[in-house]
Amino acid sequence: MNTVLSKELLGKFRTAFQGDSKNLLAQNVCSRTDPFEVSLSRKHLEETQHIFKYKIESEGKPVTNQKSSGRCWIFAALNVMRIPFMKHLNVEDFEFSQGYLFFWDKIERCNNFLNNIVESARRNEAVDGRLVSFLLEDPTCDGGQWDMIVNIVNKYGLMPKICFPESYSCESSGAVNQILRSKLREYTKAIRELIASGASDADVQALIEQQMSTIFRIVGICLGIPDETFRWTYYDKNKTYHCIGPITPKQFYEDHVKPLFNVDDKVCLVTDPRSTNQYGKAYTVDCLGNVVGGKKCIYNNQPVELLMELAAKSIKEGEPVWFGCEVSKRFASSQGIQDLQIHNFPLVFGTDIQITMSKADRLLYGESAMTHAMVFTAVSTDNENDEDIIKFRVENSWGEERGEKGYLVMTAAWFKEFVFEVVVDKKYVPDTVLDVFKQEPIVLPAWDPMGTLAVYNRS
Repeated sequence: MNTVLSKELLGKFRTAFQGDSKNLLAQNVCSRTDPFEVSLSRKHLEETQHIFKYKIESEGKPVTNQKSSGRCWIFAALNVMRIPFMKHLNVEDFEFSQGYLFFWDKIERCNNFLNNIVESARRNEAVDGRLVSFLLEDPTCDGGQWDMIVNIVNKYGLMPKICFPESYSCESSGAVNQILRSKLREYTKAIRELIASGASDADVQALIEQQMSTIFRIVGICLGIPDETFRWTYYDKNKTYHCIGPITPKQFYEDHVKPLFNVDDKVCLVTDPRSTNQYGKAYTVDCLGNVVGGKKCIYNNQPVELLMELAAKSIKEGEPVWFGCEVSKRFASSQGIQDLQIHNFPLVFGTDIQITMSKADRLLYGESAMTHAMVFTAVSTDNENDEDIIKFRVENSWGEERGEKGYLVMTAAWFKEFVFEVVVDKKYVPDTVLDVFKQEPIVLPAWDPMGTLAVYNRS
């Protein structure tokens, strides 16, 4: 039986709408401004304060800005890494080069995609089947996961931003991604046809090497190509001159960053409450990654309360926390407030949105997914019960114009609904939780919502 929108039924809807003066008022207002702005709760705006009980000793400067790109995972990771680095070198302002990691991720990601195409062809996956169709939808996105940061940093190291600054296509990645998508889809056809013809593995590898030569040229033209060595000169807070180099980026990481922040000492914990995915189990996502032969993206699934507890513990010990969330829900962007009560949708629309289903159901029905990575730098707890977490301070990478000069405030209730993963030092994690990483991970399909942070592009 199908529901037909008859003239009589539509007439009932129209009469009911016009019979409620509140609908007419809401219509007058929402037809002239953003409905989300109209729904903001003045009361919660007045009650929200960017003051926190526990705060890391110093936050990084300047506030970073990923602009029209989906590099939040890179920015958040480098924002975490620079804090102990700046303290150790006694510098006032510093940024690692986001463009440097972006360059190598683009190169590696394209190569990883082409190798996934080979693997899918050998699995006899149809070109119009769900897996290959999903891979071809966005062959070279900007997003990424923590384990992908580990792969790039361990293989290529780091550079100061001044030694490899931003390019137009770093800050506005739409055009270069469009070019790469076109070539990678073209190359997919060539690879699948070569494999179908019975070509040897050596022939397939030779074709990919030829294709990657062109990819390298395209990325190099748009982003620039980092030098193999660099020299970095700087003044510390005492106006003392320093010089590091000539040095390779990998040696720079090994000698000057790794002793202060070792990416291999950090572990990623996720919370996926779907009944099909048990807590205390390890998961991975099919075809997700950026470096062929690199570290897999492993999801150690734990209750959200543990993620919140370990994030707070890390901050109390002076260490910021990388995390992934669904940023856009119940979010007052201009004011920088993530609070379940910040919007009063029932007052404006007569119905609620975004939190009407459970977190697990939102994942199942496509209403929730990880879309953004940021950094926790402070936490507040109840004055009488220090274990009762109230809110977090969040360092974003959208410039100083939003929130409190680029920083947000997130309530504990918002954390439970919309945070999906945190990265903390393994020294804070119980052994029973660390043991989960020893398991053979259960493979989730490539399109699973737990993998969306690695495919999301913000523009």
